[in-house]
Amino acid sequence: MFERYAIFYTPTGPLADFGAHWLGWDSARGCAVAHPVIGGIDVAEITQTPRKYGLHGTLKAPFHLAEGGDLARLQDSATDFAASQAAFNIGALALRYDSGFVALRPNTQPAALLNCAAATVKAFDTFRAPLTDKDIARRRKASLTGRQEQQMLDWGYPFIFDDFHFHLTLSSPLAQDAALRLIEVLSPHLANIVPNPVVIDGITLMGQDAQGMFHHIHRYALTG
Repeated sequence: MFERYAIFYTPTGPLADFGAHWLGWDSARGCAVAHPVIGGIDVAEITQTPRKYGLHGTLKAPFHLAEGGDLARLQDSATDFAASQAAFNIGALALRYDSGFVALRPNTQPAALLNCAAATVKAFDTFRAPLTDKDIARRRKASLTGRQEQQMLDWGYPFIFDDFHFHLTLSSPLAQDAALRLIEVLSPHLANIVPNPVVIDGITLMGQDAQGMFHHIHRYALTG
C-alpha cells in the first residue's frame, strides 16, 4: 500500500531514459540511478526537489486515498478514464525558466491538453481524502490568488483549470543566472531526444512509498 497516489503523464523512450538519469530516480523501475556528468553541473544538488517524482507532467496532483477508497477501484477508474480519452499532440517542448525552476514546457497549451487535464482532476477526485490543515497551510505559502485558494479547497490543488501549466520539471528552485546556465548546458543533450511533436498517449497511476519516492503502478494508453 502506498501513502499517496497521483495521475501523471510520464514520457517513454529516450526522453524517459534521460530524465531518469538526470533526476537520479527511475520511477518506472522504482530505483535510483546514477546521474550523468554534464558540463560541470552538480546534477544531484540541482535535481534534489523534483527527484522523488521522476520525470513527469502532473495531471492529478498527489493525494491521500479517501476513507473507504482502495487501490483496486482506483485502477479500475484509471482503466475506464483512459479508454474514454484520445491521444493528442501538444507540439514542441522547450526548456524554459519559469516560476523559479527549469522545465520542459509546451510553446502553447492546446485545448485538448487543457481539457484532458481538467477531466483528470475531476474524474479522480472522489478518491481524494480532504486536505489536512497542515496541507492547506503548506499550500498557502505559495501566495495563492483567490481563485487558486478556492481550487485548493475544492479540488485539493491550486494550479488547475485556468491556472494549469503543463511542464516536466528538471530542476529545484534556481536563481536566474544558474537557470540560464543550466538551459545552455542541457539544450544540446535534449535536442535529439525530445519528440516533436510530443504526443500525450497515456496516463500513469503513481504511488508514493514510505520514503517519499514515486513509483509507476501502471501506465494506461489513451484509446478513446
